[in-house]
Parts: sequence; C-alpha cells; structure tokens
Amino acid sequence: MTMNQNLTQQWLAEIQAIKQQMAQLQQERDAAWESAEKWRQLYNTEAEQRRRDTHLSQVAIASLKAEVEKPQGIEARIYVEDTAVTAIQQEIAELKSVEELQAKLIAVVKERDRLVQALKTEQENHAQTRKSLTTALGDAIDSLAHQRAEAETENS
Repeated sequence: MTMNQNLTQQWLAEIQAIKQQMAQLQQERDAAWESAEKWRQLYNTEAEQRRRDTHLSQVAIASLKAEVEKPQGIEARIYVEDTAVTAIQQEIAELKSVEELQAKLIAVVKERDRLVQALKTEQENHAQTRKSLTTALGDAIDSLAHQRAEAETENS
C-alpha cells in the first residue's frame, strides 16, 4: 500500500508541476498577446496619423492649385469644372507678352514640382513608418514563437 501511495503522490506532484507549467505558459502567452496588441495599436495610430497628414496635404494641394489657377490681382473666382478651361483661356489672353506667359508657366510648373516632391516625401515617410512598425510587430511575434519553442523544449 505504501508503494501505491508513493506512486500516487508522485503522480500528484507531476500533475501539480504540469499545472504550474501550464499556468506559466498561459501567462507568457497572455503577455505576448498584450505586447502584440500594443504594437497593433501603435501601428494603427501611426497609420491613422499618416492618413490625416495625407488628407491635410491633399487639402493644401487643392488649395494651392486653386490659388495658382486664380488670376493675380483680381478677386478670387469660383470655377465650375466645365468653365475652368474657359477661365484659364481668359487668363492667358489677358497676358500681354510671351514673357508674361513664360513667367506664369514657370511659376505654375515650380509650384507643381514642389507639390509633387512634398507628396513623394510624404509617401516615402508613410512607407518607412509602415515598414518599421510591421518589422517591430513581426519581431514581437517571432520572439513569442521563440519563447514558446524554448518552453516546449524545456518541458520535453
């Protein structure tokens, strides 16, 4: 009977050790999940900020385009899409010389190039941020997998 009691106690001790290991692994899993969730939230926050920045840039570009399209020295006009070509043609007709036309064209091209460059810079920044956050999230997930693999190896 003492042998049965001894075996029973060994089994109970082994069961208790396994329960403790499971509890520890569950805590590690929960901690890793929380970490991954924090990274997801950071990524989403950054992505939302980039979307807001992009929207503000688009609004600024539209505003600057409208500014470039309106004749200088004349009150601002609101152009309907169908009449925009006519308004531009009228503005060009008001120019007195080829030099004025060239100066206007140079100003418009410079502004367009500046806006294109600003948009490219914003797109590159967004791509870099996405890449950094994705890498960090991947690293966190890899770290979790590595910890789980080590825990399973130790338990085997």
